[in-house]
Amino acid sequence: MKKLQVDVAVIGTGTAGMSAYRAAHAQGARTVVIESGHYGTTCARVGCMPSKLLIAAADAAHMLDLAPGFGVHPGEKRIDGRAVMERVRKERDRFVGFVLESVESFPETDRIRGHARFTGPHTLVVDEHTEIEAARIVIATGSSPVVLPQLQGVGPGIVTSDDVFYWDDLPSSVAVIGTGVIGLELGQALTRLGVKVSLFARGGSIAQLTDPEVLHAATRTLSAELDLRFQTEVVRAEQQGDEVLLTTRDALGKETSERFQYVLVATGRSPNVRGMGLETTGLDLLPNGVPEFDSRTMQCGSSHIFIAGDANNELPLLAEAADHGKIAGENAGRYPDVRPGLRRAMLGIAFTEPNIATLGKSYKTLCEGGRPKFAIGQVSFENQGRSRVMLQNKGMLRVYAEYGSCRFLGAEMIGPRGEHIAHLLAWAVQAHLTVPQMLDMPFYHPVIEEGVRTALRDLAANLAKATNHTDAADSEPGT
Repeated sequence: MKKLQVDVAVIGTGTAGMSAYRAAHAQGARTVVIESGHYGTTCARVGCMPSKLLIAAADAAHMLDLAPGFGVHPGEKRIDGRAVMERVRKERDRFVGFVLESVESFPETDRIRGHARFTGPHTLVVDEHTEIEAARIVIATGSSPVVLPQLQGVGPGIVTSDDVFYWDDLPSSVAVIGTGVIGLELGQALTRLGVKVSLFARGGSIAQLTDPEVLHAATRTLSAELDLRFQTEVVRAEQQGDEVLLTTRDALGKETSERFQYVLVATGRSPNVRGMGLETTGLDLLPNGVPEFDSRTMQCGSSHIFIAGDANNELPLLAEAADHGKIAGENAGRYPDVRPGLRRAMLGIAFTEPNIATLGKSYKTLCEGGRPKFAIGQVSFENQGRSRVMLQNKGMLRVYAEYGSCRFLGAEMIGPRGEHIAHLLAWAVQAHLTVPQMLDMPFYHPVIEEGVRTALRDLAANLAKATNHTDAADSEPGT
């Protein structure tokens, strides 16, 4: 067996792993990366980029449906499923190619192929061919889709989002299990591309929303287009030829069996930490197998081991993975000089139409610990000028601020061009702006951002009703 001694070993070459390698290498540490699967990030290969390619095709099809509302009447719509998926795969492969070029730019001696497992706090064995003694280690092994137990082993009709982007053609029908970001994005895109889609959720959640008013607006808006079935659980599934017979049970206990070409499981992702020998490290492990870690430094306990990206199960987002990797890599490179890294304001976006976005502190977080101590402002986009001009006048924005200081805390929304509004508001959170300072900013006319101003004015009015934090404690938010 080949033996190797290094300063830093990074397990995984996804977004977090590549960032960690570069950061540790920049510290002057002798660093290697270990990869057991394909090079290429989840985002580029089966995540954010191919899904946006599918959504772009769906948006093009949907605009044809909207055109008569403007007095424009296009000819007969025809969707070529093979052409749609060919473009998705072709462009996806382009994005993956860029990632491959990046990884392959690392010196060959720094790249080790195979599955790494711990045999001790400082030792790794890679596929029984290489033993690595590493002074510090970064775990950046990513995550994998979760498949419900009742759907495991059913047959080829049970798929995850990882499988969708290898389809040669659009299917005739799909049952989507889960109404999180992935399920909603793919479910709506496939619906707009002419696929018969039903979405099932055990509860009543939509994407990452926690504000009941925004959640209600999102449910009403999306239900007008999508076959959404809440409070419904999967009972069983059976592969029957080229179809899956799916049986579900609603809140009243009624069971329904339906046939779909595919059942797409979008019930979340699980960190890839099992089977890598973490029990030999001496680290304290959480029930999901993830080591306890400091989210400011990515350090596991007080050890020389760091964990970054989807593997730590904190925020499975590309931007977060990149930040995690940089923090972990820098700290591994200069260990034991461990320092907190830059953690940005939280920002999450679902690229449904309308967009769903959360940023800063969520409604749920702000309500923790008892009676809320924050003010709320809101705006409906139904009568917002620019939104009506574009026939995109759907949704709601709710914004939050701290009594007394008037500091802007966060927002939740479903609305047109939400991806852009969310960035502006997230920047305001990170800059610690107050609501009066935000209202002093320029607002052009006519733009959707005027809706943001309306919500902020409502928020300012509600803040003014409480002269101090003590009085606010006796006031309902938004009253």
